[in-house]
Amino acid sequence: MTVIRASGEALIQAAALADELFPGHGPGELLAEWKALSPTECAVFLAVEYNAPAGFAQCRLRRDYVEGTETSPVGYLEGIYVRARFRGRGAAKALLSACENWARERGCTEFASDCELGNQDSAAFHLAAGFAEANRIICFTKRL
Repeated sequence: MTVIRASGEALIQAAALADELFPGHGPGELLAEWKALSPTECAVFLAVEYNAPAGFAQCRLRRDYVEGTETSPVGYLEGIYVRARFRGRGAAKALLSACENWARERGCTEFASDCELGNQDSAAFHLAAGFAEANRIICFTKRL
């Protein structure tokens, strides 16, 4: 398993993987969003196994308040996904490590993430990866 910072064709492959995690956006929309972000503020990593894209992770620097943190900027895991057939081989751990190293190189001393309240698989991954739960919130909206 190899993890690379995604650019060019690798970024396109990562966007296709992101579309599997975030359906409805389309890889083109995700790719355009990533390309619009500053490479010093955001990074996308691609895990490759046997020349096949196995998973991706997107991280960025957050300079606004991040729940449970005390410093700024904070490295933030925006998304991580590994295709089912590649799971259990350390891809997610390697992708997370690449994101943490990227944030550390930018002076971050804290790294954060989130998941939907009902996403037990994601919560289990985060806890197994050494994250500690900081808070639970319920978000509300209403039309005006």
